[in-house]
Amino acid sequence: MIRLRAKRAAMAKIVGTILVFAIAVLETSAAAAGFRSPESLVRNVYAHYGDGSSDLSNGLPHDTATARQFFDPSLRAAWISLKTKPYDFFVQSTTWKLGAISISILRKQFDKTYVVVAFDNKGRAVTLNFIVVNGPDGWVIADVESPHDSLRMFLSQHRN
Repeated sequence: MIRLRAKRAAMAKIVGTILVFAIAVLETSAAAAGFRSPESLVRNVYAHYGDGSSDLSNGLPHDTATARQFFDPSLRAAWISLKTKPYDFFVQSTTWKLGAISISILRKQFDKTYVVVAFDNKGRAVTLNFIVVNGPDGWVIADVESPHDSLRMFLSQHRN
């Protein structure tokens, strides 16, 4: 009888430990989506356009993890499905060598924040307006506007 109680207590501890671990993993993966500020979100987008390691020099990846971390749910599927593209929307070119990146909050309007990004790409000035929202997991991209179109239009035009 005492051994049975001891075994049950040990099993309860093991199950409790597993549950705590599972909850921690779920919270960590939920925290991986989104960013703490609009500026941090945009900085992290452009961290993928460097000259350094191959992981951070190929542009923003079109995978599920990246889509979940950077984009509003309404853009995620379109971002993942884009395989062939005429150019990279975030640098407005097929190649890049970016100069200094300027990030500033243009305005906050209701649930959206408009962030202006300006940089030089191989001698050509580029300005984009990020429309970001603060969801339950942090700041994510709702859309990005260029002088010619938006990320939503670009993704819908180049569906695969």
